[in-house]
Order: sequence, then structure tokens, then C-alpha cells
Amino acid sequence: MKFAFVVYRDVLDDRISGILNEIGIDYYTEWEEVKGKGHQTEAHLGTRPFPGYNCVRMIAFEDEDKLKKLIEILAEFNHDVIRKDDHIRLFQPPLEKIV
Repeated sequence: MKFAFVVYRDVLDDRISGILNEIGIDYYTEWEEVKGKGHQTEAHLGTRPFPGYNCVRMIAFEDEDKLKKLIEILAEFNHDVIRKDDHIRLFQPPLEKIV
């Protein structure tokens, strides 16, 4: 079993929903209006100088094929996006246990 955090700009929320639906992922925990700054990107703090927010979806995968497909789709998306600020990030830490 694995899990991942998908982090993206709030304006990409509909696109992320579409990607997850396409893969058959209808399970996640979502955080909205997340403030932060990535490596070599602009801050998204919901303020006038730093507009916009991030969103985060945490997804636990019993089916690793769905995770692999998600990684492929996000890599393709990011390949076509010029600005790093508009990339969709996926972080995959180890998942030890679900209770």
C-alpha cells in the first residue's frame, strides 16, 4: 500500500478532479486554501503581493497501478507547462499503516 500528496495551484482544481475521475480514484482527503512556497517558485499566500493558494489531496493507494498512472499523467502535464509555479507536484512518502 502506498500514499501520495498531490499539491497544485487552486486554479487547477477542476483539472485534478478530471484526472482522478479518469483513473477511477474517487477517494482522497483534500485541503483547500493551503499557503506555501515551493523550491524556485513564487509564494501562494492568498495576499495581494502573493496571490492564490495551493490545494493538497492526500490519496492512499491499495492499487499501485492507479498511482503509476497518476504519476504518468502528472509528468506529461508538467512536461507541457513552462512555468514551474503551474506544475502539479506529487510527494510519495512511505505509508506504514492505516487504522
